[in-house]
Amino acid sequence: MAIWAALGAALLLGVGFVLQQQVAERAPEEDTLSWRLFRDLIGQGRWLAGIAAMICGQILGAIALGQAGITVVEPLLTMNVLVALGLASVMSGQALRRSEWLGALALAAGVTVFVVAAAPQPGHGAHRDRLWLFTGVVVVVSAIVVAVVRRMAGARRAVGLAAAAGMLYGLQDGFTRRGVLLLTRNPLALLTTWTPYAIVSVAVVGLLLAQSAFEAAPLRHSLPVITLAEPAIGVAFGVTVSGDPVRSGAPLLALQAAALAAAVAGCVLVTRSAVLADASPGGGFKKRHRSCPS
Repeated sequence: MAIWAALGAALLLGVGFVLQQQVAERAPEEDTLSWRLFRDLIGQGRWLAGIAAMICGQILGAIALGQAGITVVEPLLTMNVLVALGLASVMSGQALRRSEWLGALALAAGVTVFVVAAAPQPGHGAHRDRLWLFTGVVVVVSAIVVAVVRRMAGARRAVGLAAAAGMLYGLQDGFTRRGVLLLTRNPLALLTTWTPYAIVSVAVVGLLLAQSAFEAAPLRHSLPVITLAEPAIGVAFGVTVSGDPVRSGAPLLALQAAALAAAVAGCVLVTRSAVLADASPGGGFKKRHRSCPS
């Protein structure tokens, strides 16, 4: 059940990313990293559909996190890039090339082999000291990245903002796992802890960074970074904070490393696809600097 929920989440997240970026790239450039960006986007039906898909995907992801460790769920969520690639191909009317199919195969195979080789199991709670240390490191690094790239433009800005968004999304997944565990133990007690409020706060800031990345450049510059940064932080959270055990030993560690390398290479290859730069029917959206279309 957890695996199917995670795959369903990946499907919805992939659809959500494509729909959000199609609208966000036409938002005014001066609204990047400003809460005004949401004002430009909130009235757009396609963007709202993308947000709805993402929220449904996150709900399925929370269900999966409640039944399996974060180190099981996070690698499966990388499948969202395959969904995004397929949807972009349909909407742009462009056939996928051999390199894109090979990238998709490498990504799927890499994730599958990693999960089988690692055989991760759910941990038994969170180490409080590690939780605060891990959260502080992720927040500080994300803030530094944003400060560095905010004066940049185009692809470099998109990559940096996507990295920061992906890190916060991974942290959000870790908090969600904690929240689900608290919910199953005592639903009323959950509301008296900081966890649900941290989830919402991190999600909103991550969403602003992601939309700003989508606004800065085509999806191929931001999607691979988000797709890799989120599970990287999520898995690190599971191992270091939640204590999710994974199988070790030299042969298994070598296999896991090779599988992750294949998944990363496949993800990068897939998201360099030309169709992700032109995902709209009949051609790509053209950047507008002064107004957001209705």
